[in-house]
This record gives sequence, structure tokens and C-alpha cells, in this order.
Amino acid sequence: MTQPNEATLNDLVGRILGDLGGAVSVPLVRIGDSLGLYKTLKEIGPSNADELARAAGCAARYVREWLSAQAASGYVHYENGRFSLTPEQAFVFAEPDSPVNLIGAFDTAAAMVENQPKVQSAFKTGRGVAWGDQAGCMFCAVARLFRPGYVNALVQEWLPALDGVIDKLKSGAKVADVGCGHGLSTVLMAQAFPNSRFTGYDFHPASIAAATAHARAHGIANLHFEVGRAQDFAGRDFDLITCFDCLHDMGDPETAAAHIRKALKKGGTWMVVEPMAGDTLEDNINPVGRLYYSASTMICVPTSLAQETGLALGAQAGEKRLSEVIRSGGFTRVRRAAQTPLNMVLEAT
Repeated sequence: MTQPNEATLNDLVGRILGDLGGAVSVPLVRIGDSLGLYKTLKEIGPSNADELARAAGCAARYVREWLSAQAASGYVHYENGRFSLTPEQAFVFAEPDSPVNLIGAFDTAAAMVENQPKVQSAFKTGRGVAWGDQAGCMFCAVARLFRPGYVNALVQEWLPALDGVIDKLKSGAKVADVGCGHGLSTVLMAQAFPNSRFTGYDFHPASIAAATAHARAHGIANLHFEVGRAQDFAGRDFDLITCFDCLHDMGDPETAAAHIRKALKKGGTWMVVEPMAGDTLEDNINPVGRLYYSASTMICVPTSLAQETGLALGAQAGEKRLSEVIRSGGFTRVRRAAQTPLNMVLEAT
């Protein structure tokens, strides 16, 4: 057996230990969120374990161990026997509308672990795992994961980056949000543009039910939700069609692109929001690529393979491949209109 380079080995083991520390933090972060420990710590300020436990209505011994783990992870600040959240830590763990709130990512990681047996079996058969068959509340986790990006960029940056779309939305446009999931993106647009009419489509009935309840809870009258697939939803003559982080999950995105092209009015726009990715593996060997390739293995590729042709683009398809799929539907112009560290926004006309 070839002897490893000691320095290289130590570096690898050190990185893996860091990864394992992050992995075992997943249930602790979710406990802290579910029990309001982060929120309470932010509200009461520097505290010891007993004080936080009383304020949060929890048992002090558990809270003491939890706080110690959080401090060791760098998720909570510890100084002179007291724990607190720095502004940066609060932005990640205790501010729901922060652009970098990452609680949804921890929820998604937990769902991915729960989903392992189904995906592992699919490795042997080559078949997919349908979106409706994913373990746990994958739909809730994914909706929460993407929410901060939508809240902070959709209306403020992404829509204004599209040619002429804002003026249409202000005056009154007809919009379809295809693959809307729990409808967070649809609701945000409907709230921002009350003169426009919005329809959210998704092939997963439970998600449509959740989206409908969400809209009803907000008392929004200019939108509704329907069960419908991207390749044959019923609506026509749309000024704008949007797809948020879902084109790569579709089994037949080329047929979906063709149907979306036909459903648009002349001069209409298709906005495609997809995970940020380069066009080659070499471009994606970075922290964002690592996150998305892993999620793609456990969620995106199995979802696509469970549908129709199962093209399985994957979450790191890249702009070049995505543009090819979009153009296959009859679109002649595709450009990157905006981007964030986690997403790219493509405009197709």
C-alpha cells in the first residue's frame, strides 16, 4: 500500500472533522430554531444557560449543553460565562427575512438524510424518487431555504433587471409562476403588483394546497393556484412566466420550454431562476457547487428521473446547458439578467 503524504492526510482529516462538526450540528440548529432559542437569546441579550432556559421555557441542563455546542461551532458568542448572538449570527439564525438566513438549509439537510434509503435504492435501479415521495417535509424545507433569496431580491432586483417587465406589472399584467411550490414567490409578486393577476402552477397537489392556504392567510385577491404540469398547464396569453429553481428538476424541460413559449403573449418574457453554476465541473468545485451537487444527488436528479423522459439536468447544469434547453422551446434570445452568490436569473424572449 502506498503511504500517504502526512501533511496532505492531516489536511484532509482536518477538513472532514470540520464537516462532521457541521453535520452533527444539523439537529441542534433545528432544535434551536423550533424552540425559539435563537430568537429568545437575541431578545434578552447576553445570558447564562439558566436565564435563557427560563426565558425560553426549556430545561436548563439541555440548554447549557446546547449553548456549549453552539459556541464551539461559532454559531453563538461566548464571553465571561455569558452567551449572546453577534449581529452576524443573528442575521443567519434569528432574522427570518435576512438574505442569509440559513435555517432552511439545515431543514433541507435533515430531509436529505431521511431520504437516503430511497435514493440509495435508486442508485441500483436507475429509477427516480418522485417529488411527492420524498422523505419528511422536503417541500417545506426547500420553500424555507429559498424564501430569503426571494424576499430580498425578487421584487427589488430580479424583476427590475428584465426588459420592460416592471412597467407591465405596475399597469396590470397576466403572470404565471410555473413550478411555484408553496407559492412564496407568487405571493411576493402579487403583493408587490396589485394591478396584475397571478396564477401559480405546480404538479404537486399538496404544495398547491399549502400555497392556497398561504395566499388566503395573507388575504391576497389577485392570485390563485392550480395543479398543473410545466409542459401542459392550462393558461394562455401571459405577459410574464416565471420558473424559480425548478427547470432543472423537470423530467422534460424541453417540452416545458416549448409549452411556455406558446403560453406567452407576443412580446412576453420568461424569467428562469436557477442555482448559480459554471458550465463545467472545474468551474463548480467550490462551496456553492459542493452544496448544490449534494442536493442535486439527493433531490433534483431523483425527482427528474421519476418523470417522463427524465432528462435530469441537475442543479449545476450551468448557463450554457440551460440556455440550450430554453432555446429548444423556440426562444431566440436568452441572457443573464441578474445573479446572486446562489442564483442566476435568465431572461428569455
